[in-house]
Amino acid sequence: MKFRTILAAGLMALGLAGAAHADDGLDNPSRNPFYDGLKGKRVVFIPLAMGFDLTEGWAAIMRKQAADLGYTLEIRDPNWSTDAGTRALTALIAEKPDLIIAHNPDVQSYARLLKRAMDAGIKVIQLNLESVVPTDAYVGADWSRVGYIEADALVKQCGTGSGKSGKIAIIRGQPTAASDLYELYAYKQTFAKDPAIKIVSEQAAQYDPAKARAIMETVLQQHPDLCGVVGNWDNQDVGAGAAIQAAGKANDVYVVTSGGGNQIGCDNIQKGLLDLIISYDVPLQGNAINQQIVQTLLSPAKAGESKTSYYTPLTLLTKDNIGPRTCWSLDQLK
Repeated sequence: MKFRTILAAGLMALGLAGAAHADDGLDNPSRNPFYDGLKGKRVVFIPLAMGFDLTEGWAAIMRKQAADLGYTLEIRDPNWSTDAGTRALTALIAEKPDLIIAHNPDVQSYARLLKRAMDAGIKVIQLNLESVVPTDAYVGADWSRVGYIEADALVKQCGTGSGKSGKIAIIRGQPTAASDLYELYAYKQTFAKDPAIKIVSEQAAQYDPAKARAIMETVLQQHPDLCGVVGNWDNQDVGAGAAIQAAGKANDVYVVTSGGGNQIGCDNIQKGLLDLIISYDVPLQGNAINQQIVQTLLSPAKAGESKTSYYTPLTLLTKDNIGPRTCWSLDQLK
């Protein structure tokens, strides 16, 4: 009986001690490996250029996380020069940062250097524009899907049963860029299925709205019954929209493009310069790239050992569905 009394008292004491410990809370043992694994790491972003919506938006989001989690983010801006980007990559291979984020100008120019970087132990993420060499990760738009959506929209507007000419103009961006090549394949595969669709022009504006406008002015002179235009990037294709509007054909020619979903794009839809933007949503992409940065830096896999792709969701923007909060501005991301 005495033993039972002592045992009960002991168990009560243990229970009280446990309760007191629970009242003090618990230290989360998972935190330290997470933060320690990121602290002091060096990440370098090589964009096409800074100073435009896509790269400024991504950079704003990446900077915030880097500051919060204790790693550094540097930007080597080649300012639209592939040669400068190549030199920056070559220098980084010697410097050996922990991670390079590459925004490829085309599918070939950085390919060998990205492989060299991985061979040197540097992890590589490609952002929104791929090279022919797969790296540790790709985060960005599925350009084939973007192209199929754009082409389907034009077939509905201009194809069999529409009562329109079926004439389509394609305005390419940089002809050797992944976005351009994958979209073009999707366009032609889709248009080939409808005999009413006729491609009457296929020219590259190289991301320049002034070139896009000049191209469209000529196309409209040659084909005043043009039905639709599909382009590579809204910042470029607004030039084509301006030419169409100036010719008084905004209600006759349907303009389809893609972009990051910023406020200027929405404004251009409201102005009637563009009809449909396939948005790959820069803020969402920024969050996705941030998650991939953390995952890649913390992964025990060696550079180039594990390869993954994440295609970010797409949103179709038209005059019927855009509102005050649909699109983003850079000030909101900083």
